[in-house]
Amino acid sequence: MANSLPDTNLQVSTSYRQILKIALPISLAILVPQFNFITNNIFLGHYSQEALATASITGVYYLIFAMIGFGLNNGLQTLIARRAGENKPEEVGKLFGQGVYISLAIAFVGILITWLLAPVILKTVLHSDTIATDSIEYLKIRIWGLPFLYVYQMRNALLVGTNNSKYLISGAIAETVANVAFDYFFIFGHYGFPEMGLNGAAVASIIAEFIGMVVVFLVIHKKGIGKQFSLFKHFYWNKKLSKQLFAISLPIILQLAFSVMSWEFFYILIEHHGQTDLAISNVMRNVFGLTGCLTWAFAATSSAMVSNIIGQGKQENVKALIIKIVRLSVGGAFVIALFINLFPGVLISIFGQSDLFIDAAIPVVRVVSVAILFMSFSVVWLNAITGTGNSKMTLLIDAVAIILYCIFVYLVLEKYNLAIIYGWMGEWIYWGSIFILSVWYINKGNWKNKNI
Repeated sequence: MANSLPDTNLQVSTSYRQILKIALPISLAILVPQFNFITNNIFLGHYSQEALATASITGVYYLIFAMIGFGLNNGLQTLIARRAGENKPEEVGKLFGQGVYISLAIAFVGILITWLLAPVILKTVLHSDTIATDSIEYLKIRIWGLPFLYVYQMRNALLVGTNNSKYLISGAIAETVANVAFDYFFIFGHYGFPEMGLNGAAVASIIAEFIGMVVVFLVIHKKGIGKQFSLFKHFYWNKKLSKQLFAISLPIILQLAFSVMSWEFFYILIEHHGQTDLAISNVMRNVFGLTGCLTWAFAATSSAMVSNIIGQGKQENVKALIIKIVRLSVGGAFVIALFINLFPGVLISIFGQSDLFIDAAIPVVRVVSVAILFMSFSVVWLNAITGTGNSKMTLLIDAVAIILYCIFVYLVLEKYNLAIIYGWMGEWIYWGSIFILSVWYINKGNWKNKNI
């Protein structure tokens, strides 16, 4: 089976079939960490409202580091897709090795920050001593999953960038099954395992990330992908490639880190409104993350395919490709938004809270559903810019949107102390700004002659 190598032609077409072939497996791979996060929160919601509220803070904190890895993933994916478009398999392997090397170094830094600085920061900004203490204890465990997550993300970049996204599925399924099982064991203490509550969710996630990483690398080896790209031949520091990777990844990392930090800022403001509002917002983040998986898959597809098409020298096809991806993304988002508006109570009830909690959360669900539609077309255009190789412009556009978002939520939630439903309308401001600026840049056309 190892001799059954994938197709050596790494160039993609711009058909709807090609788009779906790449996007659908990616959506499953993106769904997995979201599903795992949601599974944690469902179990924690049944454990206690306090645990569910605390998970909102810890979840966003870990997401900051996850997004740093995702930014490196996006940069690596763009470079790999460009070399794939140029049919240079050896260069793909060199880039992958460098991505793994750098990601593990960043993971080590993330672990140090969490153990040394996070306790001071959380104790300073959070009003509740209980939530602060529980959050710190949880994060000191959870952060050890970061190396596994980062290697997992580098593998995603490889498979998406080389048009092998279908192989993402195996690792995704293994991780999901493991997370559900170990959540059940460690949170509640079933089948002889210790009852660890919130910390049990951290242990379960680490084990699941490790299993998912191992499974997918076994599949890569079995399918001959490692041999095709000489993946583990180039695991060493390469100054030239590192410079290339950082040049495109660093703006994306900063963009995603700032974006998630704005979410943390939002949750700190929500925490000032009380435990119930914090728990409701945590549920909304779960809903947003789960229902946005398909959209983010189309966004990743946009970045990879745009880069591949430019690598083929077909810049004139880029805008038409983006529009095709947008049509599919909006169509999927519309179906999802319709579903959650028809059955909001059912969706919220899975988190095990009271009828009063559900009634308070439903209006916020309506606002989130509109934001999902906004995101479905905005993020595709934004990621297309990443695919052109101009990640600095991606950072600039996102920075403008984040500033507008933070100003809005501060005024609404802190200065005027309005209900959280108005705070969640900040998502409309954020995604609307991104759409306008991204379309402007693509239409301007300065990206057409950019080399990476």
